[in-house]
Amino acid sequence: MIRTGFSILRRALLGSLLAAALPGLVHAADTPNQIRLDYAYYSPTSLVLKRFGWLEEAVKPSGIEVKWTLSQGSNRALEFLNSGSIDFGSTAGLAAVLSRANGNPIRSVYVYSRPEWTALAVPKDSPITSVAELKGKRIAATKGTDPFLFLLRSLNEAGLSRNDVEIVHLQHADGRVALEQKRVDAWAGLDPHLAASELEAGTKLIYRNVNFNTYGFLNVSEKFARNYPEQVRTVIAAYERARRWVIANPDEAAKILAEEAKLNLVVAQAQLKRTDFSNPRIGREHHDALRAAAPILVAEELVRKGTDVSKVVTELIEPTFTSAVLAAKD
Repeated sequence: MIRTGFSILRRALLGSLLAAALPGLVHAADTPNQIRLDYAYYSPTSLVLKRFGWLEEAVKPSGIEVKWTLSQGSNRALEFLNSGSIDFGSTAGLAAVLSRANGNPIRSVYVYSRPEWTALAVPKDSPITSVAELKGKRIAATKGTDPFLFLLRSLNEAGLSRNDVEIVHLQHADGRVALEQKRVDAWAGLDPHLAASELEAGTKLIYRNVNFNTYGFLNVSEKFARNYPEQVRTVIAAYERARRWVIANPDEAAKILAEEAKLNLVVAQAQLKRTDFSNPRIGREHHDALRAAAPILVAEELVRKGTDVSKVVTELIEPTFTSAVLAAKD
């Protein structure tokens, strides 16, 4: 009886905290007909969740349909969110900042991984060995994604800017092909395409920096979060089930990634080895990391002049949903 009373009190307290953080959210009355999410090969957690149908299982009693859409990069996920074709999208952290700064009404509510999913790569027989040597070269990258922003930060660190190189805007898979066919000199790659190119084509990584990889964020549209807070928590709880399963079953997770993305198993294993699934809480750590990374958005004029990017970061990150889910599981 004491335990039951404590649980009721805890749920009430969590509800109060959520209401304080996002006024009006906990009073939404309706249930959506659908929950629309993306899945992505750069987010193994999403592939596991989709494979096992745990979200469908959780919302079935409410009569809610789950619809999945493939995102080939953060740029696609953010386009889907901005157009209203999905409710939840998987992106890199800095890409989410850039998108919100340019008017996309999203909130980042969960961390599905901390990956080292991007690096600068050159063909196996390239003489290029450093970022400084990329001056005047053609580099493939997908605009609006972590690899693109990784490239800009790497150039900046080496005393260069995007005006010192020719950036060829290609989707991640097309960037790999362009590099291997030597139509570009370098590529800001993304896993699993990057790992596949390393292992299958001998592609060389000339610059790695895990601190320039800005986490994997699960984002939700502000409209959905405002209207359906309970479903936001349900989605996060399902993601949590998938995240914990990946940690406990790395070999099986690699097989799912390989099957879904049509990869060799060794490629999937390589991707997972450089992905940290240990901390799903979104908060101060990510706020500080993104604020430190944000100046490149201003320096490269990727956001409107006068944009307060630090304020954008603060408005983007919403930790309350995940805190409530994790507290309920403790």
